[in-house]
Amino acid sequence: MRPATASSSHKALQAILDPRLLLRWIYIGRLSIASAIFIAAVVQWVNAYPTMTRVASVTFAVTAAFTAFSVAYSEVLRRPLGPTFLYLQSVFDLCLVTAVVHLKSYSPDADGALSQFSALYILVIAAASLLLPAGGGLLIAALGNVLYVAYTIRFHELNSGVWLQLGVFGCVALGTAYLSNQLRRRGEHSEQLVAGLEQVRLQAEEILRNIQSGVITIDAHGRLVYANPMAERLLGLELATQLGKPVHHMLAARAVNLATALDRCVRQGVRTLRGESVVVANGREFPIGVTTTFIDDVSTNIRTATAIFQDISDQRLADTLRLRAERLEGIAELSASLAHEIRNPLASIRSAVEQLARMPRETDDERTLATLVMRESDRLSRLLADFLDFARVRVSQTCPVDVGEVVRGAARLVSAHPDARHSVYVTCAVPPETLVVAGDADLLHRAIFNLMLNAVQASPPGGEVTVEVVGGEFGSFVLSKDLGECVAVCVTDTGPGIPTEIRDRLFDPFITTKAQGSGLGLAVVHRAIEAHRGHVLMKSGPDGTRFTVLLPRAAEQIAGAV
Repeated sequence: MRPATASSSHKALQAILDPRLLLRWIYIGRLSIASAIFIAAVVQWVNAYPTMTRVASVTFAVTAAFTAFSVAYSEVLRRPLGPTFLYLQSVFDLCLVTAVVHLKSYSPDADGALSQFSALYILVIAAASLLLPAGGGLLIAALGNVLYVAYTIRFHELNSGVWLQLGVFGCVALGTAYLSNQLRRRGEHSEQLVAGLEQVRLQAEEILRNIQSGVITIDAHGRLVYANPMAERLLGLELATQLGKPVHHMLAARAVNLATALDRCVRQGVRTLRGESVVVANGREFPIGVTTTFIDDVSTNIRTATAIFQDISDQRLADTLRLRAERLEGIAELSASLAHEIRNPLASIRSAVEQLARMPRETDDERTLATLVMRESDRLSRLLADFLDFARVRVSQTCPVDVGEVVRGAARLVSAHPDARHSVYVTCAVPPETLVVAGDADLLHRAIFNLMLNAVQASPPGGEVTVEVVGGEFGSFVLSKDLGECVAVCVTDTGPGIPTEIRDRLFDPFITTKAQGSGLGLAVVHRAIEAHRGHVLMKSGPDGTRFTVLLPRAAEQIAGAV
């Protein structure tokens, strides 16, 4: 059963079984019958039966008073409709019908026989079966039979017609009681079904409201059907106010591929799996992954399309870091092999040239050339040493390392470095508590020293390099692994920033912005931090560059803190 069908069926059953709604119709019918009898008595019977007129007047007055009391109780005061109140209504209606039958039996147009208005007993019994608990309708039917028999014995005589009517009353009571019981059961089942559907709807809505993916649904005319809060946050739009309105132009202004995928899905039935788009919102540009699907409602012939999308910036970053680490590992192996193969012949060449330079027959030109060859050989030897250092980046020993102490030591060395002579200030912000990681102190010192030295060299005269050490929870940082409790070392300079064209390749070997640099410094930093199961992140702009090193804290210190 479709939710809409279940809901409409449940509403119909509620309308039939709602006691207050039934009572309203009973009030109307009761007053209508009393008014009709009173008008008939006043207009037609006033000369023939004055006594009947008085009885009709009293009946109308009592009915109006009782009905007014009932309306005040059930509608104005909204009191609970207990069994006593409902039984009282049915008993009063039986008395009213008995009075109507009596008045009509002695009206001028009657022949003294029982009035056909006795059929009103059937309505009272049917209404009681719907209003009262199980068996209540039978009890009212029995009371109605007693009243009818007593009236017949008193004013008429019992005959086969009376017994037939009594049988009809009983059959009506039994049939109505059975139908009422079935309706109640179906109503309870319908209520359970509607409650279950409502619970599922609320659960689904709660899930969609709290998931970290944006969800947008549109109809065949491009009108917005649903958008969860995450979709609003990712796109920077207030979509809640756009329900029922076309939103293609709004979506296209923020994420053109997302809008195109939704439009193609709802119009052509073409799903998108693992698509991508770029969102430009709030001065920020980031990629999203997009999946679309559609639903065709056969009963209404309406198609809706839904797009599910999420920010994949962190995933892209994780992939970049993983590829960078794999690439550097391969280059490191190649560098080690080449360095070993070149270093020995280079040493032989330098030794041979040095011996030739010492020969007595050497001319000035030969000495100049020999000096040039030895100088370049020494430079190649230093470059090969850098290659070997890059290839040999390994954690040789693991022990508790105080990151704050390593940072302070590196800052002292950088402050005394010749490249810091242009009044570049190095400022350290290290917390008073000890932040410990498990690793190689020398390797970490070398990595952090290289970052700080690069920052000093990139800063203009009078600039400032800020080094900050922070401990905290980085579990929500989506990378190749959950770092959990970490120590972050942030090195920020005030230089002109890194050129855009080399930012993505900055950690690759031989990529440098320095005239005399080998381009291995940041590659060594990356490999050193990766060897400690950490990550190096970079953010650069025209006002400076910030490198962030994330290192997992030592398990022993975390356990001790707990």
